[in-house]
Amino acid sequence: MRWAGGKTRLLPKLLPYVPETIRNYHEPFLGGGAMFFAVRQRLGGTANLADLNGHLVNAWLAMRDEPDKLQELLEWYKARDSKEFYYEVRASYPAGALEQAARFLYLNGTSWNHLWRENSKTGAMNVPWGDRAFKGFDQETRNLLKVLLAGVEVRQEDFRIALTRPQEGDFVYLDPPYLPVFTNPGEKEPTSKFNKYTARVFGQRDLEELAALCAQMSDRGVRWIMSNRDTDGVRDLFPRAKVVRFTTRRSLAAQSKREVESRRSPEAIVVGW
Repeated sequence: MRWAGGKTRLLPKLLPYVPETIRNYHEPFLGGGAMFFAVRQRLGGTANLADLNGHLVNAWLAMRDEPDKLQELLEWYKARDSKEFYYEVRASYPAGALEQAARFLYLNGTSWNHLWRENSKTGAMNVPWGDRAFKGFDQETRNLLKVLLAGVEVRQEDFRIALTRPQEGDFVYLDPPYLPVFTNPGEKEPTSKFNKYTARVFGQRDLEELAALCAQMSDRGVRWIMSNRDTDGVRDLFPRAKVVRFTTRRSLAAQSKREVESRRSPEAIVVGW
């Protein structure tokens, strides 16, 4: 599934800093799981995946545990897909976990720019329709997911809890929401709002607590890397780590590359081992 801030395009930059062999793998900001799928074959132990977004975690669990039943529901959504249907689904909330997973995957697949954004007061998903057909998953993808997710732990969990689990020899990939920044004086809108994919916003204090936990992991022999925006603030929080700096092109707040010009985005890979 596509997820705002996903790292599929940046994998060639990230993978050289991932160990060739991994004992236990931990990813507390799971999202669409691009890194997990890329390193799955390197894993010799257990994969521990977590995210604070309960809708997202529920979808992962459904893909792992009930793929056939989930597919039946997704086909039902696919047959009814339309702009009007999208808003009907967005306003509804089914009772069952499997039904909720199918709803999430449908809305994520058809929302504007594949965004999942939640109202800070009610927690309701509030992204408009994306004017695209729902594709779902083909048979080959479902078969592959069944293999790759076998034996994988998936939890709805705050990173503060998830990062107490890694031990010496384990590897952790961190992709926290990027903090919003303003590139020009007087701007009313920041360059990124990827820190609001749950009703609880990821802020400066969270990043500071994450940095402290990373230092603790380094002290106990855990190998980790983190993706983030390249800023003075990020670099200052990780004085013991190596920071690899580069730029990438992002089409922010756009349905497609035709709608806005892409801008250069300063990126950082923080290497903690």
